Amino acid sequence: MDKPTLYLLIALFPLFGAIVAGLFGRAIGRTGAHWVTILGVAASCVGSIHVLLDLVNGGAAYNGNVYTWLTVDGLDVSVGFLVDKLTAMMMVVVTFVSLMVHIYTIGYMSEDPGYQRFFSYISLFTFSMLMLVMANNFVQLFFGWEAVGLVSYLLIGFWFKKPTAIFANLKAFLVNRVGDFGFLLGIGMVLAHFGSFYYADVFANAPALKNATVSLLPGTSWSLLTVTCILLFIGAMGKSAQFPLHVWLPDSMEGPTPISALIHAATMVTAGIFMVARMSPLFELSDTALNFIMVIGSITALFMGFLGIIQNDIKRVVAYSTLSQLGYMTVALGASAYSVAVFHLMTHAFFKALLFLGAGSVIIGMHHDQDIRNMGGLRKYMPITWITSLLGSLALIGTPFLSGFYSKDSIIEAVHASHLPAAGFAYAAVVIGVFVTAFYSFRMYFLVFHGPERWMKKDGHADAHHHDDAHHDDEHHHGLGPNDKPHETPWVVTLPLVLLAIPSVLIGFFAIEPMLYGEFFKGVIYSDLHPVMQELGKEFHGAVGMGLHALTTLPFWLALAGVAVSWFFYMKRPDIPAAIKAKCGPIYTLLENKYYMDHLYIQGFAALGRGLGKVFWKAGDTVLIDGLLVNGSAKLVGAIAGLVRRLQTGYIYHYAFAMIFGALLLLTLWLGLPLWLGKFAVPH
Repeated sequence: MDKPTLYLLIALFPLFGAIVAGLFGRAIGRTGAHWVTILGVAASCVGSIHVLLDLVNGGAAYNGNVYTWLTVDGLDVSVGFLVDKLTAMMMVVVTFVSLMVHIYTIGYMSEDPGYQRFFSYISLFTFSMLMLVMANNFVQLFFGWEAVGLVSYLLIGFWFKKPTAIFANLKAFLVNRVGDFGFLLGIGMVLAHFGSFYYADVFANAPALKNATVSLLPGTSWSLLTVTCILLFIGAMGKSAQFPLHVWLPDSMEGPTPISALIHAATMVTAGIFMVARMSPLFELSDTALNFIMVIGSITALFMGFLGIIQNDIKRVVAYSTLSQLGYMTVALGASAYSVAVFHLMTHAFFKALLFLGAGSVIIGMHHDQDIRNMGGLRKYMPITWITSLLGSLALIGTPFLSGFYSKDSIIEAVHASHLPAAGFAYAAVVIGVFVTAFYSFRMYFLVFHGPERWMKKDGHADAHHHDDAHHDDEHHHGLGPNDKPHETPWVVTLPLVLLAIPSVLIGFFAIEPMLYGEFFKGVIYSDLHPVMQELGKEFHGAVGMGLHALTTLPFWLALAGVAVSWFFYMKRPDIPAAIKAKCGPIYTLLENKYYMDHLYIQGFAALGRGLGKVFWKAGDTVLIDGLLVNGSAKLVGAIAGLVRRLQTGYIYHYAFAMIFGALLLLTLWLGLPLWLGKFAVPH
């Protein structure tokens, strides 16, 4: 089998499963739906591993088109693949985590009436993500970019009868549109000044345009590459939930837990990190853009971590941890340590997916109670969930010799070596963030798995407080009953936990030398900081030396202090957190309201809309409203409404299909109509 065919099959296997489960789900039943999607993703995973091993063993990278959609005035719009070591690594991460989520979903969604639909969505998401990471041009990148956004919208609002889920998916959709507008403008800048959608052409011509300028306003001159890179990064800010476009990600926990692991830990939210790393030949030519990226990442890494301290919903603790770790990756990008950012992306994908699925296992064992204040002592009832969650937590806080340690400490070292003006602030943020991460991670761990069993009141009845996660049916029972006890989950839930725990522990140890100290990304990622990382590798004498060296460093002792303080506060002296909360009321209120960002967006834009509405109302009241819109259009609206109401079915997938078809039609007309009309032009 030739390479283009293999790559195409890897991408299309999940799409095939999604189509079969989505369109023929009732015919094939629940078992058929999960088997066809699991086998499709498994085939993609096996193919991705084969591709990675081939490249590691000296195989050549591939860059070519498999299908040309349109060609207008010498400009190609094609489906093509750029498969190098960066792409292959992402393919393995995406398909492996997706495979674990597919298996896990069999147990987690077993009672849900939308079982087949859910499998169709997550398989479609996998296809979209593969198209994104395998793209060799900006058009296909944008297609994958928007496709994962659309499917995430469907997944976050999967329980469409649940008002909070509908609000969350609308919020995610709107916030991502803000970032995507900047991303689209950045792609437009690339096309206008480079004349090509292909990465290879753009990267080859970038050095010649290093000093080129553009005039965005009369009398101003801006660096072309700085403007382009910042616009592209705004897209990453939305997709990868960077401040101030981070507000959608915590609310997205309203969706089922499997998609929290798939979308918001391992794949979708890391698309922005991958994109910036892929565009490293552009970003390396603009220190201004790199400083901007580093500042945004630093704010996200530190201040989102603070919010994790006060969360009581088990999934939201992990969600704010994701935000903070995405900030770490972004800081590494700003420090020109693209390979380090991608390395942390990889390690984080495994242990964060593990933590999300572990949280879901706890939710099942607690009969869908998500409040960590109602748990405690689960270690003896759920031993597999306990040990795997412990390993995931240790990896997250950067415990020496575990995967998270190698990537997280490498980020700190990279920022310390950076000479950009923002590096000082960034270094302080990521170092302080080490303590914060350890504190909130083990606060959750101790409250869930250790201490007294808090799910029973003194009178022997279960606490009624719960959070509706696993079912949108309000009549479904939630929380443990009077005679219930937590229980370990079935093997389809615990098996993915065990399989994810293995790379969470080992992958960093085995991958750091080739990826960061070696030449794994040579010719793929362009970085001024790579020689610095190679020198660090020589200084540490490899992975073992780095782990031993860490025992004497500040980050290790800060992480240890975070664990110790959380143990003391929540296991020995639980009265202390309550006293601190009482004495620091304004700070707690600020954190509880998430820095009032939601208030700013919702109320601020509502006030702006009301203000603009009054202005336009006064200007057009007499002429437009009374004259034309009210009297002149009443009959027209009535006639049209009779026709349009038949198109308003109320089904989300009908509207999504109409959006995609409309965009496809407009793009085809825009690019293809001039070419078609040219065939009928009269020759001169």
